[in-house]
Order: sequence, then C-alpha cells, then structure tokens
Amino acid sequence: MVSLTRTEQGQQLPWWSPLTGELQDRGQQFDAAVHLAGAGVADRRWTEDWKAQIRDSRVRGTRTLVDWMASVPPERRPRRLVSASAVGFYGDRGDEILSESSEAGTGFLAEVCQAWEAEVCKAEALGVRTVRVRIGVVLSAEGGALERMVPAFKMGAGGPLGTGRQWFPWVHLDDLVEIILLSLDAESPPAVINAVAPGVCRQGDFARTLGAVLHRPAFMPAPASALRLAMGRQMADEILLSSQRLAPSVAQEALGFRFAWPELEPALKAALSR
Repeated sequence: MVSLTRTEQGQQLPWWSPLTGELQDRGQQFDAAVHLAGAGVADRRWTEDWKAQIRDSRVRGTRTLVDWMASVPPERRPRRLVSASAVGFYGDRGDEILSESSEAGTGFLAEVCQAWEAEVCKAEALGVRTVRVRIGVVLSAEGGALERMVPAFKMGAGGPLGTGRQWFPWVHLDDLVEIILLSLDAESPPAVINAVAPGVCRQGDFARTLGAVLHRPAFMPAPASALRLAMGRQMADEILLSSQRLAPSVAQEALGFRFAWPELEPALKAALSR
C-alpha cells in the first residue's frame, strides 16, 4: 500500500497536489486506488471561501486523480477506484427510509456529493471499476464528530441537537474500513454503498446513549436557533439538524457484510475505549 503525499519527499514517493491538478506517480503501478481526501465540512464556519474549499477539495481532487488515470498507459492504470462520498448526498429527508437507489437531495452538501460522485464516475470510461461509499458519521475517538462531542458530554453539557428527532446515520470506524476493503476485493462490487450501521437512531437517542456510556447526564438540549446563531443557518441545518434514515442494504445484501458493531451502545464503548 502506498499513500500519496502532498509534498515532494525525495524522488521515490508518489505525491500530488489535488487543487492544482498535479500528480507524480514515480513510475509505480497500482492495482487499485482509495480516495478519501476532502476538507472537513465541520472544521470551521461556512464562509463562501470555505464552502469553495469543501467543494474543490473533493471535486477538483477527484478530477486530478481521474485525469492521471487517463494519462497513464492502460497496463499501469488501477483496475478499481473506491471513493468516499457522504450521506449528505441525500439531503434532509425526514423519516423517509433511504437506500442506495434513492434520489439525491437538495442543499449545499447534496450538490457537493453529486459533483464529487460525477467526477468519480468518469473513471468508468477508462475501464476502471468505481465504487462510491456514502459514509455516515464515523465513530472514532481520534478525530471527527465524536471527538468534538465528548468534551461537552463529559462536562455534563451534552444533549439533543434541535428537537433530537432527526435520524442520525453512524458507522464504527472498524466497519467502515472493512467495507472499503471488501469493496476492493469483491469480484463484482456494487457502484454505491451506504456505509452506515444498521442500528440507525434518532439524534436524541444517540445523545442519551453517549451520555450513558460516559456516565454523564445528557439532557441539555441545544435549540436549533442557538445552533444557527453559532454556526450560521445553512451549516447548522445541513450538518446538525438534517435527517437521513439510511439503510445499509447493499453492504448487507449484495456484499454479505456482517457488521462488527451493528448497535450503538457497544459501538460507542468500543470507539471510546481506544
């Protein structure tokens, strides 16, 4: 396995600059590519400049990778491209049960995901089999949403966001990694996979369970109005208050994947024990 760096480190390591369209492969041949790069959607308040970075880091970054595939001889081209996408593809859908065949939603994140996936699909014309993995909230104590939540809950200030009735699609990091590996190894992988645990829950239930796992109360609600004031309406509505009731239909039925962490409480305990 070789990781693309973003700086030239000597003359041996492949490197790339996603936004400028540069990729130097150092003459190496790759069997497959896994593309997970993208600016964090919750790293800072959504200014127009940051929204452009969120989009460009995904869309232009993927275009750089696919353009490189087109530039190398077929015998050096990866046979498979597995790319991250996100559950934001579906937008805010209330109580609607969403599968991989559900239509795209509306909003900034949905538009970004659609443009991102469109760039991935361009690799198909090169004979590269593509898989788009729409990832939910990843449970890991080392980075991501859970790491941001834990301090407030430990101080007793955790609780539901808004009404807490919005569906909250999550997945343990171990299961996400296994889904990606399985999509690399499968003889006929599906084009789209919802990488979410079957134990999808409402956000209020997630908050109560996290509080119980941390042995802290979780009854301090964050009203939607306060979240919108702190983060801006669009960011709060699309990241914290949107509802996506996803089912991992393809992972379970087409790939036969068995989740190591299908239920929330054991998954949280496992993630936080590391």
